[in-house]
Amino acid sequence: MTTSHAEPTVKFSVIRCAVWAPPGRDANVQPTSEGAPGVVADPSLAQMPPMLRRHATRLARIACDVAYRALDTETGVPVVFCSRYGEVHRSVELLTALANGAELSPTSFGLSVHNAIVGLFAIARRDTANCIALAAGDDSAAAGVVEACCLLADGADRVLLVVADSPLPTLFRAFADVAPTEFAWAALLTSAGDDAVTLSWRNADMPPSGDERPPANLMAGHVLMGRDAELRHTSSGRVWHWHREQ
Repeated sequence: MTTSHAEPTVKFSVIRCAVWAPPGRDANVQPTSEGAPGVVADPSLAQMPPMLRRHATRLARIACDVAYRALDTETGVPVVFCSRYGEVHRSVELLTALANGAELSPTSFGLSVHNAIVGLFAIARRDTANCIALAAGDDSAAAGVVEACCLLADGADRVLLVVADSPLPTLFRAFADVAPTEFAWAALLTSAGDDAVTLSWRNADMPPSGDERPPANLMAGHVLMGRDAELRHTSSGRVWHWHREQ
């Protein structure tokens, strides 16, 4: 991490990306470096053992799908999983059952925690590498990049960043401050090279616009995949600036 003009800054390069979007959405995303990122069908998740796959929600399926494709056959790579809402749909189902006096599923409860998806992925691959799960609102992707760059600075050769979310349940939809979007993307990161991506941030001078906007967690993926060269967004009292070298 460096400081430029009093702004904290991290730099990194992207080795390989993968993205999932619903049919008709973002199908024209182009890959960076290696590997085609796009699928538009529901992922079969055939790589995961059936006994584990049966416990995967839709969010877990799309998150693990991009993680499998971005990581390919590599092992021993630390994983940073980022999601603003995580398995909130499963949590709402559990709370509803509790309110109705119904019996709760211990398995469903265990899989409702925020690190459940990355844990499922690690167990399926029998990979004991470091796994981290983060939730930082619409800054989740940015927080994930900072965490990944810290791991790189600490000696990791590569770090897998996975970002995934689905719209809030109807019960909480009125509280959403971004457009309801279902997406997942993953990027295999390494130390900065000639094609580096820079992320810097500073305190915000004003609150973000109240207008509905695409999630910054999704738009950050466009920069990492080379679709956009730059992104600025304001959230949680900070202005974030993503920039990709051309």
